[in-house]
Amino acid sequence: MTDQSRPKDWKHFDDFAAGIATNRLPNTAALVGRTFKISLNTGRTVDLAFTAANTVAWSEGTDAGADWYEALEVAPGTFFINMTFAARPTEDEAFIVNIRTGRVMSVRERVREAAEEPGEPRVAQVWSAGVLGDAPVLGGIEPGPTRDLIGLTAHYRYSPNHLYEHIYLSSQRYAWQNLVGVQRGHGDVDLATTWKFDEGQYVFGFREFIIPVASLFFYNWETMRSTGKFLGVISTGAIENKPAGAFIEKKSTTTYDEEAAPV
Repeated sequence: MTDQSRPKDWKHFDDFAAGIATNRLPNTAALVGRTFKISLNTGRTVDLAFTAANTVAWSEGTDAGADWYEALEVAPGTFFINMTFAARPTEDEAFIVNIRTGRVMSVRERVREAAEEPGEPRVAQVWSAGVLGDAPVLGGIEPGPTRDLIGLTAHYRYSPNHLYEHIYLSSQRYAWQNLVGVQRGHGDVDLATTWKFDEGQYVFGFREFIIPVASLFFYNWETMRSTGKFLGVISTGAIENKPAGAFIEKKSTTTYDEEAAPV
């Protein structure tokens, strides 16, 4: 959707993102000094060396670099690793890694040109599962698409000034509305993807149509915490990767007859 067709009172990405990391888990330096070899089922192999609290040296085939990252321990032994690339400012990548089981998943994101995919959200996501190549898979489940959240309504409190309602409609879409915040009264139905990472652990991403932004969050049902980030275009036209995190409260669940379930 272009600026001309956006509702006149619709907020930009940076308008609602201010303060949305208030309830986020803290970053950790626990990975400094560690190296990971990640093998994904798409055929990609990525080597990561965490040289400092916010610097990771990476290589993939003939490509290599040293870029910014942040790590958050979202469950015992499980890390949400958010990376950006100075040479590719329209892209980022998140790895979710369980160092106990060796299970891994990746979500690569890219802000596309407005005319690149007409009718599609500006930010694209590519999801893949994998393993730590330098450690055996000791347990857990292989991350993959799930229908577990379909029918759930939950509230996400990002800060005293950010409360959003999510309704998980199907395996492809979810609805949201802002209950408290600068977007109060705004809501939409957007494309969404949900993967199960482990028991009680989910990775959820959505891609908005009205504004050029996508998100990625790790849900931990045991602690009822949501940890993640947004990638999008702010009001100046610049692309930013912004942190976010919330406390979760489940509100209700709709059940469906087998012959009339959502896609």
